[in-house]
Amino acid sequence: MSEAEELQEHAEHAREPFDKKVAATMAIIAAALAIVSVLGQLTVSEEIGAQQRASDQWAYYQAKSIRRYESEIARDLMAALKNEKSADYAAKVDGYRKDGEAIQEKAQELENESHLRGRQAFRLHFGEIFLEIAIVFASLAILTKRPILWWTAMAGGLIGVGIAATTLTIH
Repeated sequence: MSEAEELQEHAEHAREPFDKKVAATMAIIAAALAIVSVLGQLTVSEEIGAQQRASDQWAYYQAKSIRRYESEIARDLMAALKNEKSADYAAKVDGYRKDGEAIQEKAQELENESHLRGRQAFRLHFGEIFLEIAIVFASLAILTKRPILWWTAMAGGLIGVGIAATTLTIH
């Protein structure tokens, strides 16, 4: 075996630990990406569910408002005719008004929840982007054997996880 071949063999063996380190980093980043991706999809589903429930509440509020309006018309008509049923319709109007306020509050809460989930999903998806880029840099580090690309991959992975973790701070 010539000296050049022997040096080449030693150089290849020296690089193998680097490849193993980068591959391990890549596996960790890929696992984080899978977790963040699933959390992002779950958050989007929660956002859509809250949005649908809010829409249902607003439709219910509208139906109650229509009933209240019809009761107001009946109350006014009965009052004009001096019918004793006017008081019954007045009570219904008050009941529909109170129900409407409660329904409106619930609808607003659901809208707020939907908006919150939307902001959380955005951050999770943004974190996903950095994790995906980190995997690309790790792949390039293995191909080029350049440690700077490996460090860039680790930094990108940390940034991605950090951004995704900020969803815990959103209220």
